[in-house]
Amino acid sequence: MAEWHERKHRVLTRLKRAEGQVRAVTAMVEREEDCERIAQQLAAVRKALDRAFYDMMACATQRELEAAGAADVKVVRRLDHMSDLLARYG
Repeated sequence: MAEWHERKHRVLTRLKRAEGQVRAVTAMVEREEDCERIAQQLAAVRKALDRAFYDMMACATQRELEAAGAADVKVVRRLDHMSDLLARYG
């Protein structure tokens, strides 16, 4: 259960950061700032949301493995590693 609370905290932090980024992008559009700068910020928002998605999918996978009796510390570490790889290169 502690794993879930840690993941939940990370996901919520990422979502709140993305929310702030979306507000900033909205303001940039309203101010008619440079389109390339806006695109860069949109890419950052997308990456933050992707990372939250990968963390949630790792959590869902972990819960399914636990329900099947197949999750242990080593498996959880591998899931975290895979989530990191997806976030970095996905």
